[in-house]
Amino acid sequence: MEKRTARLTLLIDPEKKAAFEELCKQEDVTPSQRVRQFIREYVEERLGPNWREEREKRS
Repeated sequence: MEKRTARLTLLIDPEKKAAFEELCKQEDVTPSQRVRQFIREYVEERLGPNWREEREKRS
């Protein structure tokens, strides 16, 4: 399980936020769950599924 200790604050159009929240509700996920999924998929797409291991090697 991922550690959830960092916070990301963003500004979004209120209508888009409401639409996003409604779509999440229809899928029975929270907006935070969906945003974490989007970020996870983006990072893995750009850096590969083993990105954590690669970062640890550089440390």
